Amino acid sequence: MRKIAKNIKHLRGLKELTQEQFSIEVEISKSRVGSYEEGRSEPPIDTLIQLSDFFKIPIDALVKNDLTLAEDDTFIDIGNQRVLFPMRVDEHNENVIEVVTKQASAGYLQGYSDTEFIAELPIMSLDFLPTGKHRAFPIKGDSMHPWVKDGDVVVAEFMENPNAVKNNFCYIILTKDDGLVYKRVFTSNLDNNYLTLSSDNKAYQPYQIHISEIMEIWQFKLNLCIGQYEEDELNPTNILSLMRSVGIELKDLKQRISKLEIN
Repeated sequence: MRKIAKNIKHLRGLKELTQEQFSIEVEISKSRVGSYEEGRSEPPIDTLIQLSDFFKIPIDALVKNDLTLAEDDTFIDIGNQRVLFPMRVDEHNENVIEVVTKQASAGYLQGYSDTEFIAELPIMSLDFLPTGKHRAFPIKGDSMHPWVKDGDVVVAEFMENPNAVKNNFCYIILTKDDGLVYKRVFTSNLDNNYLTLSSDNKAYQPYQIHISEIMEIWQFKLNLCIGQYEEDELNPTNILSLMRSVGIELKDLKQRISKLEIN
């Protein structure tokens, strides 16, 4: 448990507590705190529980993850015994977006909970995005064609609660069995804890997934198109047909446009 020593010291520092102040807060002697931080001894399970409760971080993350990569202590607990850092910033203290490259996407299922894996992802900035935790994902295949094509990059915002998904919206979803998928989500069976995942390309059949199978979920914000659209893809008749096929009503679209114009 070598990482636990660095983590305790770093997290204590983030809270701006001396060893003595910290020892009082967690009801552990100052000498034991020093011993843990210097790696001379390891916390027993009851102490790990105390530390987990105090820092509001799962024990698994305290022991296995290098939390010294965090610059503040506002972690987001997303279950499955792991945490996600809420923000990364550049040298100008501006929020940045982690980019999951094609190469990294292959190992994302194994590395998404590894802070070192995430820290090594390249970053980019998009100043017009609202406040939130965003990440960029590469799209493979034609299941969401033609709105999103093979090779495009989707920027999405992290959601803490899969139950808060919106009907007929698109999401990046990580599951143990399927890895990363980009789908349109329908919530008609959400009361039974199931979501229906559908492709805009109707050659692919929709399927249901239980909420418990979702390890991460990110709401679509924008698509970075790589390349250009073909002429037939921009044909108004084809676009109208596709909008109807995925359940987008013109009246609803008109209301959305009106809201955007007002804002």
